[in-house]
Amino acid sequence: MSSSPSPSAPFGAANLPHSIDSPDMCRAGRDLLSLALIDARNHTLHLLTLYEEALGSEALAVPPVPEEEGVVPPVWLAGHIGWFAEWWIGRNTQRAFGIDCPVRPTRLAAIEPSADDWWNPAQSSPGRRWSADLPYLGQTKAYLLETLESTLELLEHAAETDAGLYFYRLALFHEDLRGEQFVVMAQTLGLPLGIEQAPIAVTREPLLVPATRWELGLPESGFAFAQERAVHRVEVPEFEIDAQPVTWSQYIEFVDDGGYDREELWHVEGWRWLAAQVEGRRGPRHVEQIGVARNGTGGSVLQHRFGVTVRAAGHHSAVHLSWWEADAWARWAGRRVATEVEWEIAAHTAARRGFRWADVHEWTAGTLQPWPGFRADPWSAGGEFDPVAAFGRARVLRGASFATRARLRSPRRRGFALPERDDGFFGFRTCSL
Repeated sequence: MSSSPSPSAPFGAANLPHSIDSPDMCRAGRDLLSLALIDARNHTLHLLTLYEEALGSEALAVPPVPEEEGVVPPVWLAGHIGWFAEWWIGRNTQRAFGIDCPVRPTRLAAIEPSADDWWNPAQSSPGRRWSADLPYLGQTKAYLLETLESTLELLEHAAETDAGLYFYRLALFHEDLRGEQFVVMAQTLGLPLGIEQAPIAVTREPLLVPATRWELGLPESGFAFAQERAVHRVEVPEFEIDAQPVTWSQYIEFVDDGGYDREELWHVEGWRWLAAQVEGRRGPRHVEQIGVARNGTGGSVLQHRFGVTVRAAGHHSAVHLSWWEADAWARWAGRRVATEVEWEIAAHTAARRGFRWADVHEWTAGTLQPWPGFRADPWSAGGEFDPVAAFGRARVLRGASFATRARLRSPRRRGFALPERDDGFFGFRTCSL
């Protein structure tokens, strides 16, 4: 590697976002990035306050949960956010290389001497994160403020290029991802955060989308996660797709028709997953009761939502579903889970005809695979967020949920999770066969 960063062209004003809430923040310059980083840190601190109120203690003590449940100690997650920014910005002497930065650059010492021991996931095993030697919330908040101040000071002198701003954008979107993780964890733990889901519009009939040649992937300019890069074109035949994710009313019919007892509807691995769940499971996670009403009309879903049992509206998107459940419902309905390219095309071209998204993250049909020209970025190559390890195993998620920060709500965003995960705000939509 050369001794100086590779040049990266500055971006024109026409490409810059006009708001810190815009998905175009992937191309934001120093001024907006500064505001957005402050906003993200304020949101993190706000979530910590909600946790403190819900748990009634500054210790934020929650019972240890198995790793596969997706819960980590709230204080650990908060400290990790500050640690991540300092690790890749404040301590990274080669941050100016941007995406071409070495996976293990020369690093300075941390503001907090115990930072790596506490918050570096490579040094802090999942089991160890539940140990009692984590700092108190007050100390963690102080670290969050110190690392933010350091980040903002360095940002003032960063080159106004994609390479120069790469790690600042990464830190921003990482914190936004962790913010949603806080909300998902609260749902898993049954903590009342006082977060309300926005009203959802009425359902519409499926939409017919004409055949097209579509360009997938994001260009090298601006910021993108590793699995979203590498522009390439694909031919897509005509398809019919749901205008909105599958609703509770639709899902109730599957349950009432014995969907959880009919092995022929399930993928072999999905049936194995179902058998390993709590005995007698006959509905999605967090559902206490689901079925057709006694009078034979409509249906009812009683759902645990942030520690309170509520009756879910029939026209709301079914949520907390694994990919296996999505696939079984689609087989039962004589349809198929939408592919990610079909989803993306519809999100871009059929919005005016009623295509609705951002209610839930939506499972798509195929497994996560690298696109042509894929290359790992420093974060993913470092092992903490590794799409390479997930290739061929994880399923792609498209869309967003009510807990997703607005600047992450892009129709091109490509999330992923293992097919058995049902802790997130996950739903799905289908296409005709």
